Amino acid sequence: MLRMEPTRAGRTRATLGFLLNLPNLLRLYWRLFRDPRVTPWPKALLVGALAYVILPFDVIPDMLPVIGEVDDLVIVIVAARWFIQWCPPEVVREHVQAIDRRYEAAL
Repeated sequence: MLRMEPTRAGRTRATLGFLLNLPNLLRLYWRLFRDPRVTPWPKALLVGALAYVILPFDVIPDMLPVIGEVDDLVIVIVAARWFIQWCPPEVVREHVQAIDRRYEAAL
């Protein structure tokens, strides 16, 4: 199977798309976090990841250039992905559709 590396323009578009959708992603996380149908475990995971980033102790100290910040970023990204995966799919779908409707109504 031939696998092509993404072009610089493709990576730029993907990054721009992510940044433009970031407000909606944050809305989704907030809505899911507040939803009583989501069990406490995914919520605890998200809170734990955010606490890890905010609190002064780290597995890899932030004093180490690049690596110190990258471990925080990796923790947040992994926790964010797991949070969505651990939420009931129908609840996630419901909130995504509600955010989409709100966005379309604003246009």
